[in-house]
Amino acid sequence: MSGTTRRSVRWSTCAVVVAMAAALTWALNRPTEATVPGNTITGPYASLLAASADLGPAAGDHVQLIAGLRGTTRPAALMQWAQQRELSVRWQPGAPWAVVEGKPIAVSTAFDVKVHDYRGRLGQVFYASPQQPAIPAPIVPEVAGLGRILGYIPHHESMPFIVPADVPDGGLPPDGLLRTYNAQPLRAAGYTGKNTTVVVFAFDGFDQEDLDMFATSFDLPKFTPELVGEMATQRTGEATMDLEAIHAVAPDAKKVLVNARGTVSGDATYEKIGSLMEQIDRRYPGAVWSFSIGWGCDKIATATDLLPVRSALAAALSHGTTAFNASGDLAGLECKGGHNWAEAPRADDIGLDSVASVPEMTDVGGTTLSTDAEGDWVGEQSWFEPAISQGTGGGVSNLFERPPWQAELRVAAPPGRRLTPDIAAVADPVTGVRIVFKRRHAIGGGTSLAAPIWAGLTAVMNEYLTKNGGQPIGELNPMLYEIAQGSRRPGFRDVTLGGNAVDNAGPGYDLVTGLGTPDVDNLTQNILALQKCRCGRW
Repeated sequence: MSGTTRRSVRWSTCAVVVAMAAALTWALNRPTEATVPGNTITGPYASLLAASADLGPAAGDHVQLIAGLRGTTRPAALMQWAQQRELSVRWQPGAPWAVVEGKPIAVSTAFDVKVHDYRGRLGQVFYASPQQPAIPAPIVPEVAGLGRILGYIPHHESMPFIVPADVPDGGLPPDGLLRTYNAQPLRAAGYTGKNTTVVVFAFDGFDQEDLDMFATSFDLPKFTPELVGEMATQRTGEATMDLEAIHAVAPDAKKVLVNARGTVSGDATYEKIGSLMEQIDRRYPGAVWSFSIGWGCDKIATATDLLPVRSALAAALSHGTTAFNASGDLAGLECKGGHNWAEAPRADDIGLDSVASVPEMTDVGGTTLSTDAEGDWVGEQSWFEPAISQGTGGGVSNLFERPPWQAELRVAAPPGRRLTPDIAAVADPVTGVRIVFKRRHAIGGGTSLAAPIWAGLTAVMNEYLTKNGGQPIGELNPMLYEIAQGSRRPGFRDVTLGGNAVDNAGPGYDLVTGLGTPDVDNLTQNILALQKCRCGRW
């Protein structure tokens, strides 16, 4: 080898060594942006951002987050701190929460987090921070928690399970539904929901012809629901099924359909839900509410994010409202979102609908029902279709502490957490309730059927209570658990068979069907006894 060649080899070797040293130096001292911060949010939230295109630093002129307060007085320290950082605070007198908002760069700087814009798979553009903001030291005495910086909440309306019935003899007719849950004695005594109001919150609309055909087919009075907001153009059958199920058991109750689509337009979803609840509470105080909407799984949000909902719901309950929410139809995998079923479930997929799991909400699971030819109850088991991972939702809350009325439950679950569902009703579309949709008889199902069934039955119970020395039920959960612990009459039919993708049913309370399904006549008498003696513990 010549000297020239040897020098070339030595110089080439040196160049490689220098390059490797430079690369190592860069790796050890690379920009901090490549290091994952300790406050990075994981789980379904991270999956949402990973499945979206990162468009870079947020370009809009507004982002916001919820601040949970330690009290209900004016948050002066928070307001001063925000003003010094070119932010503003919105607060309603007496509210235990406030909204902190401002330009993206101001929010990013104030909380030391990144705020970027993202484009989701559905084309939606939203802002988000991959990090959870910490409470700055100056406002710790006044602020107990901070919510997410997230401008979009994945949502869906619980799609109804509608099975065609070519002849109108499939599914439970109104009389059969009343007999199944032992509400027939109240109907025979003339209780039909008179002077009560039931409100259905939905994204969906209805056709009056379907409601007229349903009423005529079962010899019920015709009805036209009152609308809040514009009639939705969407027709999945959800609103139709909910309204007809309520009418089947409470034909003389006033029905109201609320278009809730605006809650998922843009950011501030939970604030908008709370505002809508406040509006309906003012307009229809003491009404019974039914929800069949999934407003994001409980691993997307924080408990602080849900404060506007909890505050509005608690106020409505104090005015006599009772609220029911479908537990979901993804068999305990609400955080999977109903997509990518080819993949095996992961731990991150297990979760609850965030609003349904609020302790003040009565969460309703679903069953498969057996009756005799007359509609008398024979048995029930939890609703679950393993092949398609559909069935009743339920499980342990990732957000909320266990309320006092669940303290004595003996369930194999992490201690101290809210347990769901509270109760159940028929949800299996094969054994469901007769409805009319698109001018054809059909059978409805899903937990989005179970929730309005309970809402309609509650309207009938309220009429009975107010005419017999009692009062509208209002917050139901404490009474349900009080009655389940011991009452003169058995108010529930325990569902002990089956399960969902996460848990199994069993004797007593379980994380699939809750306390069970109702014996309405007995339950009504138990509630009246509690109201008269004022002996409820919670």
